[in-house]
Order: sequence, then C-alpha cells, then structure tokens
Amino acid sequence: MGHDKSKYLAWRRRYQPAHIELIIIAESPPDSGKYFYNPEGSRSEVLFREMMKLLNETCSSKDEGLRAFQRAGRILVDATYEPVNDGRKESERNKTILRDYSLLVADLLGLTPDRSVPVVLIKANVCELLEARLKADGFNVLNHGIRPPFPTYQPDKFRTDFDRILRSAPVTL
Repeated sequence: MGHDKSKYLAWRRRYQPAHIELIIIAESPPDSGKYFYNPEGSRSEVLFREMMKLLNETCSSKDEGLRAFQRAGRILVDATYEPVNDGRKESERNKTILRDYSLLVADLLGLTPDRSVPVVLIKANVCELLEARLKADGFNVLNHGIRPPFPTYQPDKFRTDFDRILRSAPVTL
C-alpha cells in the first residue's frame, strides 16, 4: 500500500471518543487530501459539513467541530485507507475495499471489541459490499438496506437516509 495509513489514524485518534456511541464507515480518505479528521482542513468540506448538520452543530473551526463530533460519541472509519476516488473505476475501488476487509474488521474490533457499537455505512458501494459481510461477522449494522449516498451530489438524500437509519435504531443515538 503506497499510502500512509498512519497519518490518517493519528488524526483520527486525536478525536476518538472515550465512549463510542456510533461508528460511521465511509469509503476511503479522499484523493484530494481533504481528510475528515485533518483539523487544518476547511469547515466547508462536504462530509464534514454534512456531519455537523446531522449533529445540529455550528462551529468556528474544523477542530471545534471535530471536538463536538467526539463529544457526541461518533467516530468515522474508512473501509480502506487507500484513497480510491482517484479516477479508478468502481470495480477497482470495490476490489480495494474487499482486499482491505480484514484490516477494517481489525480496526472495528479495536473500537468495539464486543461488536455492540452501532455501525452506519455511507455510500452505495460501501453499503453493497459491506453490510451483509459485517452483519455475518457479528457487527451491529443499522442500515437495513438503506444506502445513504456520499453527500457531494445529494446532500439532502444523504441527511434524510442517515436520519432514517438512526430513527430506526433500537436505541436513540
């Protein structure tokens, strides 16, 4: 893997909640370098902005918003830490995600050793590839077939689908 997974995980660790209430699994860090947990990034980055809207959080800096995300007990994990939105075909993206599945499971077990923390998958291919696999491996996936799109092109559908998933959860998140 030619990408430095450790820098992404170091950023994430800075904002990891002491008590995790919800794990959100996205596709991968973006090829643009605008990583969700990079506190030097912009508050206008799409995924960050939409996560703040879901929390009803307004923040003056990305660090402040990431701290609010942390206080809410939420953590964002990537299905692979190799940026796959670099122009490759979806079939190639999917191969990379499946190749790294055992790494994702190990990462999740580090966050929820008993697999009880609720998990929400975002982006259609991530949902399609991982929902059944994660459930079969005992993780508490809440999607039940709902596939929130990545919010770049459909932010309203992203928020609506995400809210539907959380409302159908057995506990209030």
